[in-house]
Amino acid sequence: MTESRAYRVLFLCTANSARSVLAEAALQRAGAGRFEAFSAGSTPRGQVNPVALELLAAEGFDISRFRSKSWDEFAAPVAPELDFIITLCDSAAGEACPVWPGRPVSAHWGLPDPASVEGETAQRVAFADTLRAIEARIANLLQLPLEKLEAGELQHCLAAIGAGPESAQEAQEHD
Repeated sequence: MTESRAYRVLFLCTANSARSVLAEAALQRAGAGRFEAFSAGSTPRGQVNPVALELLAAEGFDISRFRSKSWDEFAAPVAPELDFIITLCDSAAGEACPVWPGRPVSAHWGLPDPASVEGETAQRVAFADTLRAIEARIANLLQLPLEKLEAGELQHCLAAIGAGPESAQEAQEHD
């Protein structure tokens, strides 16, 4: 990784319609130029979940840039070189991924699918809870001394963030 450009993070889910899009939005905002966030899916749904878009709009995000897309876009020779690949759903974490140019560090931050929650009100709450959980993990990511960590250390720290609050604290104390 280089200090001359923003760190590039690709968030993956199977459908690229909810969790990965929420993570892309949250890191793009919180990363404030230090990170460039993307999202994709192994079998994209073709459209972003309307509840996700509604939540992001209510949170002040410009939702016009979000779309459901295949991870193949990021494995192509003309794709941006990625620094991190973070899976957010168990099925995407277990799938055979493309070969990513640049050998990015990968981690799994598994979260339940808010779109699978039954009932309109309960689903809206689940989406909001998912966004808050993602924002908490991103806050931990932003605290890491990325420039000082080797790939193996980064892998450990990212995995700890995905494992939960106690492990994230351990990752922050790693530096």
